[in-house]
Amino acid sequence: MEEFTVPIGPQHPALKEPISLRMTFDGEVVKHVDVRLGYNHRGMEKMAEERSYIQNLYLTERICGICSHSHTTCFAQGVEKLMEIEPPKRGLYIRTLVAEIERVHSHLLWLGVAGHEAGFDTFFMYTWRDREIVMDILESISGNRVHYAINTFGGVRRDISEAQKQTILDSLGLLKQRTEYYTNIGTTEPTFVARIKGVGKLSKELALSLCAVGPTVRASGIKSDVRKDDPYAVYNEIPFEVCTADTGDVFGRVVVRVNELFECYKMIEFMLKNLPVGDIVVKAPRRVKENEVVSRYEAPRGENLHYIKSNGTDKPERLKVRAPTLANYPATVEMLKGCFIADIPLIFAAIDPCICCAERMVELVNVKNGEASVVSFGDLKKLASEQYKKCGNKPEPVSIAKQLEKIRRKS
Repeated sequence: MEEFTVPIGPQHPALKEPISLRMTFDGEVVKHVDVRLGYNHRGMEKMAEERSYIQNLYLTERICGICSHSHTTCFAQGVEKLMEIEPPKRGLYIRTLVAEIERVHSHLLWLGVAGHEAGFDTFFMYTWRDREIVMDILESISGNRVHYAINTFGGVRRDISEAQKQTILDSLGLLKQRTEYYTNIGTTEPTFVARIKGVGKLSKELALSLCAVGPTVRASGIKSDVRKDDPYAVYNEIPFEVCTADTGDVFGRVVVRVNELFECYKMIEFMLKNLPVGDIVVKAPRRVKENEVVSRYEAPRGENLHYIKSNGTDKPERLKVRAPTLANYPATVEMLKGCFIADIPLIFAAIDPCICCAERMVELVNVKNGEASVVSFGDLKKLASEQYKKCGNKPEPVSIAKQLEKIRRKS
């Protein structure tokens, strides 16, 4: 059978954000995948160079809408290291508490999406109903349901009262009870399990060689978790287990996230019952002396990296963000190869992609005599013109006014 290539995206019903996947098929089977980025690039890293550190705290929070706390925490703890300050223990506990509540929110959201992509919309509605409980908890702590803005340099902005602690504990009891029910459905319901078992296989060797992160790599039997491998905040004081599975498929990724929900509940209870007394924040300087740092954070989707370079002013010289979705793209390409067309949305959703987190501006690099240089916009226009001439078409520049006039005449 002859192979053919089909573009999926950048606008597609199965993809809620713009990304282009060029798929080569042999009948119903995927043979090759090409991921093309750049359709949702927002230039945040460049914007950060023109804003103060405190302004960038709120900018980085908007890198992602689902795991906004992961980016602001990753950025904050990196800047705190550059500032040479240490937040109070109570502030770190509250910061970590919000992190684990956000993980619950993210995993419940993902379980619903997995159910939806597999055609199990009842599962989707159950889990998204309980997301509201989690968002109410986050609102009671921070005042916000989506971008919590709880972090500041040197600690957190808001404290937690005894009444709030009890409300959260009461909500956890209901969430645990319902999650046990979801565990039973998600791992034993015949049609759902049959739909996700053996789909999107990723071997342990490939997961390691392609540097997969988060539940994606843990579903292939690898215990990789920044909270254990390189503890930050107060994770070295909290008892928890790194959840893994050995199936390396979408089913394994469901198992990992469901088990992580129970670990999150245990951690949240531990932090609330052992919340230390004292201040929640220390004073932070406005200017940061010249240095550089790499900050790591285990986001719900996997390892999050922020590289921050300071130059002695109140603005960073460079901010570089490597979100977990970007790290999981190479593994996703391998998971898609050999699958059926109907499995593409399910496999792609299994990494819990945040496309805007992973967006990058694509640059054309010209290599001559061993030296590399970025091709300028003017050079790109020349290359395009030369390509048109090779095809026998000489492009003539047409103004926007002339184009609009042509459209008016046609209408």
